[in-house]
Amino acid sequence: MLAYFGVRSSAAVAGTPMLAAMACALTPLGRRTVIDDSPEAISAFLRPRPVRELPGVGGKTAALLGEYGLHTVGDIADVPQHTLQRLLGARAGRALHEHACGHDTTAVDPTPAPASLSTEHRFPRDELDPAAHRRILLALADDLGARLRATDQIATGVTCTIRYADLTATRRSRTLPEATQHTVLLARAAYTLYESLGLQRARIRSSRCAPTRCGPTTGPPGSSLSTRATTNPSRSKPSPIAPGPGAGTRCSTPPPSPSAHLPRQPGSGTEAVVQRTHTDARHERDSGRRRWAPLPRSAVDFSPS
Repeated sequence: MLAYFGVRSSAAVAGTPMLAAMACALTPLGRRTVIDDSPEAISAFLRPRPVRELPGVGGKTAALLGEYGLHTVGDIADVPQHTLQRLLGARAGRALHEHACGHDTTAVDPTPAPASLSTEHRFPRDELDPAAHRRILLALADDLGARLRATDQIATGVTCTIRYADLTATRRSRTLPEATQHTVLLARAAYTLYESLGLQRARIRSSRCAPTRCGPTTGPPGSSLSTRATTNPSRSKPSPIAPGPGAGTRCSTPPPSPSAHLPRQPGSGTEAVVQRTHTDARHERDSGRRRWAPLPRSAVDFSPS
């Protein structure tokens, strides 16, 4: 770092990211620290350290532990885990005990995603033209989609920040119906946010777009980001002239009737075609009438035909 950028730095090497970060914080500039991946070396480094140096321990937690005589990491490691859980809660107590024993399950990502994928455009002068505003939003959405696809990320929402000539700013966010990395869908969300502001002859100085809650295109099972970003595998991005959701397109196959999704009545052998909810019953009671009523027995002919 000193030879390439002229900046003095320190470094530390350890078996886990937690130990490396703690050791690096204690290493003077221009030096490095190496902690062997052995239980003896880890205990020799951790046990004398103050409990405040453990990740996740703030001032209030350190003060609470100090009231019970727990001042060092060694004191935390010697206390049973269930005792810490009674003091701090199940999750916090378990995590603190694991860290005090030198255990860290944080995975090291060799190619981490960028911390920020936001894009911003500053106008050369305060812009009044709404058409110019929309052109810039389209360019920002295109740049944002390209960055998401390049890093194999998807976003669940879009945040737009509009800064005005008087240096005030307005920020709006919108959650997407489905996590995506498509430019067209991101641009539609940006346009919706811009129109929701209701600007009339606003002098805009800059516009900024950022994704909300980015994640990999294939997340862990059960997560909200576990779906593929492209709905059609044969296309990398949707066509700009494709009809949007709710467009008036015709389909040769009629849609299924609502009764097709209703459960079968037990023992009846026929599908239920009416599903009466509590809302329907309350509405019928409040309106003083009933939508349906069973026929009287006298109105039904039971005689054999």
